[in-house]
Amino acid sequence: MINQDTFASRLIEWYEYHKRDLPWRHTNDPYHIWLSEIILQQTRVKQGLPYYQNFVKAFPTIFDLAAAPEQEVLRLWQGLGYYSRARNMQETAKAIVNQQNGSFPNSYIALVKLKGIGPYTAAAIASFAFKESVAVLDGNVFRVLARLYGLETDIATSKAKTLFSTLANQLISSDSPDLYNQAIMEFGAIQCTHSSPDCLLCPFQQECEAFLTGRQNILPIKSKKTVIKNRFFHYIVFHVQNRIAMRLRGSKDIWQGLYDFWLSENDSILDTDELVKQLDLDLSDTIYTIKAPEKAYTHLLSHQRIEARFWHIQLEEVPQSQEGLTFYTLEEVEQLPKPILINKYLSEHFF
Repeated sequence: MINQDTFASRLIEWYEYHKRDLPWRHTNDPYHIWLSEIILQQTRVKQGLPYYQNFVKAFPTIFDLAAAPEQEVLRLWQGLGYYSRARNMQETAKAIVNQQNGSFPNSYIALVKLKGIGPYTAAAIASFAFKESVAVLDGNVFRVLARLYGLETDIATSKAKTLFSTLANQLISSDSPDLYNQAIMEFGAIQCTHSSPDCLLCPFQQECEAFLTGRQNILPIKSKKTVIKNRFFHYIVFHVQNRIAMRLRGSKDIWQGLYDFWLSENDSILDTDELVKQLDLDLSDTIYTIKAPEKAYTHLLSHQRIEARFWHIQLEEVPQSQEGLTFYTLEEVEQLPKPILINKYLSEHFF
């Protein structure tokens, strides 16, 4: 079994040679590190990099993020999903600005108390920005440690979190905790990958229990399965001249604070006659034509599968005010924060 010092030094040596050149690795600014970690919780590095660059450009300091309109923050977040994380991020920025004059807490214990900053993010900031010796524990770390030590504890359990956290904190380098944490995550991301790990060129090949016993494709074990809920969305796209009707989504559902169209949600697919009957809109004095959907759009969330159809209603003129519905020019619609599903439809048909 490989000892702590050998593992840490060999891992950091691997990292120095193989690491990707990423902008957040050239700073110890806790704000920029925090931004990168929140974004990378949503997506892979390649997809997340443009979001990070756009956020840093739009909000170069935590004061800028705290003072920004929420809709601008959500618009830049568009496409990442879990929009509550963007709102939590701005709320935390305001708290740091108002309560600590913009200075980040410099310890894991203080960081983890902030809204939207869990154990992983707190450990990342504490080690990368302040060189605190506290280990990160994400999917990459679970995978590396499970394979290296042959651990078969289900990583979805609280028992596993305790076990892996203890092991990770025993292995971390006390001299270079920042490099160590970066290294083990990078190792899991590009060497000890989820599928087809590069075992032949692995520096831990001779000590790795998974390799020695042929269990690379078994470990780590994660048995908990997510229950997926199917939802059927029928969007009504009102269009008159150069204007489209949009509606701000409320709370207690997905996409809070974003804009979509008039929505009828049903347990199944509807035809045109059924849809018209269910429309809770007063169009009696309005000249309009309805165009049925050309296709369905499928959008997958972590716990939901949305099948959306867009019904296009062409109006001769803007109707009498409908509750919660506002007509915007195409230029204004582009600036509104929208779910990626809505933006995809608009891009195909209007932009």
